Amino acid sequence: MLLYIHIPFCDSKCYYCAFSSYVDKFHLKNEYMKALLIQLKYELKKFDAKHNSIESVFIGGGTPSTVEPELYEPLFNILKPYFMSNIEITSEANPNSATKEWLEGMYKLGANRISFGVQSFNKNKLKILNRAHTDEQAKSAVLNAEKIGFKNLSLDLIYATFGDTKELLQHDIKTALSLPINHLSAYALTIEKGTPFESKPHMSKETLKLTSWLFDEIISNGFKQYEISNFGTYQSKHNLGYWKYKDYIGLGSGAVGKLKYERFYPTVIVENYIKNPLDIKVEILSDEDKKIEHIFLGLRSCIGVSEDILNTQELKNANLLVKEKKLYFKNTIFYNHDYLLADEIALFIS
Repeated sequence: MLLYIHIPFCDSKCYYCAFSSYVDKFHLKNEYMKALLIQLKYELKKFDAKHNSIESVFIGGGTPSTVEPELYEPLFNILKPYFMSNIEITSEANPNSATKEWLEGMYKLGANRISFGVQSFNKNKLKILNRAHTDEQAKSAVLNAEKIGFKNLSLDLIYATFGDTKELLQHDIKTALSLPINHLSAYALTIEKGTPFESKPHMSKETLKLTSWLFDEIISNGFKQYEISNFGTYQSKHNLGYWKYKDYIGLGSGAVGKLKYERFYPTVIVENYIKNPLDIKVEILSDEDKKIEHIFLGLRSCIGVSEDILNTQELKNANLLVKEKKLYFKNTIFYNHDYLLADEIALFIS
């Protein structure tokens, strides 16, 4: 079982961000963290959580590094008996708010992996994206985390942005890999509704040629690609858990959880969540929903698709792709060679 904790507070709102996050609600932090405790106790019962049953925790947002470690402590106190001995506990962080003190506090609580929202080491690009940190802050934050003792460090880069060149992206990759990280996420800029970039569609400039080049560049530096956006000498247990379709608790305003054939959606309005953290909408998944999600997630990652979930026609389509060398088949699993073609392949199969 996985656990996701959503922190909706941000030190700045990036122009591309469509997540449930706010820059003007820090006064609600204490009450929000107390509401998380109420939902957590409810979810542990609902999921029939046993001791040593949680294999990974991911604290995302928003910006988790805007919340002091002492406010996380009550959550960790409740959760510790449920943690597996080899648990992966990741927190996202922004370089400007991930101070040495914050990193030390999270490390003492038990966090053992930090994912830094860097996005770029180019000053102009950071300004275009409305990022609140500098390239020097990003480098310092990663180095501080290593000194404190974090063994698993990741950072995010954004590509396909207006003004991107191979030279700029190569500098971002080179700088990122010069730091003590073992994981890198590379995301194409997408234009989402309700964001400042909605009125500026020209800001996204993705081409298959540039994306393929970028991926090859990262892989050639020794970071294996294990999902369409993720590379590393380390593979995140939490990420893999999602792609394996494991159950997960979604804690917090705007989070999502899944248990068997049910998906859960706590309210996205922070004030409403604080008033009633158990106001959770439920979506019932069908067998077909589950199968389609298995296919899409499996082909976008190293997990693959098991032959036993496919019907006769889908199996025939998958075997045809094996003959055409667009998939390969091993030990009852169909694997995808090229994650950039994953969705087209999934649509062809299903």
